[in-house]
Amino acid sequence: MGIEHVNGKNKGKVMLYALSTCGWCNKTKELLRELGIEFDYTYVDLLEGKEQDDAMNVVERFNPAGSFPTLVINDKKCIIGFREQEIREVLR
Repeated sequence: MGIEHVNGKNKGKVMLYALSTCGWCNKTKELLRELGIEFDYTYVDLLEGKEQDDAMNVVERFNPAGSFPTLVINDKKCIIGFREQEIREVLR
């Protein structure tokens, strides 16, 4: 899968599933950078074939609506959409 890594403070496994054209996805990514959090992200719309199917399967496991951004923390907690306050609280 086309996963990009951003270095920062380790707050566990933080994975952002996003769309390259989504303003809220970009705001979420910028917030994580601003907070100095280590995270990975992928632009699901830029993946192809099986990679895209695999990414959507993960997204839909945490977020049955399959909407973006989907932020998954430690394979347990999921934040759907740009929820700045919730993201700040969970990753402080």
